[in-house]
Amino acid sequence: MIISVASGKGGTGKTTIAVNLALSIKGEVQFLDCDVEEPNAHIFLKPEITETKKVYIPVPEIDQNKCNYCGKCREVCVYNAIAVIKGTVDKKGSILVFSNLCHGCGSCSYFCPESAIKEVNKEIGEIEIGTAGAIQFIHGRLNIGEAMVPPVIRQIKKHINPTRTVVIDAPPGTSCPVVETIKRSDFCVLVTEPTPFGLNDLMLAVEVLRKLKVPFGIVINRSDLGNEKTDEYCEKEDIPILMRIPFKKEIAVAYSKGEPIVKTFPEYRKDFEELFNKIKGLLN
Repeated sequence: MIISVASGKGGTGKTTIAVNLALSIKGEVQFLDCDVEEPNAHIFLKPEITETKKVYIPVPEIDQNKCNYCGKCREVCVYNAIAVIKGTVDKKGSILVFSNLCHGCGSCSYFCPESAIKEVNKEIGEIEIGTAGAIQFIHGRLNIGEAMVPPVIRQIKKHINPTRTVVIDAPPGTSCPVVETIKRSDFCVLVTEPTPFGLNDLMLAVEVLRKLKVPFGIVINRSDLGNEKTDEYCEKEDIPILMRIPFKKEIAVAYSKGEPIVKTFPEYRKDFEELFNKIKGLLN
């Protein structure tokens, strides 16, 4: 079973839920941290890293001796990663490649009539593989200044172990990295907070999950703050509320120290076990 944990906005407690759920599941577990722009699950799980792999994407390299600046590569690039300046009688043309915009699709090299384009690997990040106790652990890091998040996430997900229960910590929001993380999950836990901002972004996340046809339920963090609008929305939309976590200073203090809730407050373990049981019940 693959369970992704997501949120429409950052700061709702998504990683807290993912980490404590993984620690509470009985049986073999694998944890994937796909929030590659700012991974932080390792702070709580404290894994021992045993392997590191670089992540690359193919980007075009132009052979200026073959290129006739016809502009075909620019036409087929939907991400505007190539600019072509045609030459004049007195000046040779030029071509510019914006590698940060390139998605590595290969269209430019495929359609180049002069075979003037070849693809070279560009390093954009890395993934680290290890163990956190009995939990298999994998996370990724996008290199500073890089924009292509999905390739790093895809590299992480290539290591999904189908023999284990997989918990995936997704990036916040509703953009391409989130979609790449959540798709093909068996279930998604959406973490929110009972505030106007939380509800607005929850509604966006719900729309994404319905498009992806991934079953989902809600966890309301800091549930005793804010208003009742989130409950009203879930009731209206027939969305199950799987768990509520109250606002407690002690939980925030433990979080600031990098300590999981279920280890600092063992009484919460049964709540996360019940969360897992509810997920299995909804899938059955």
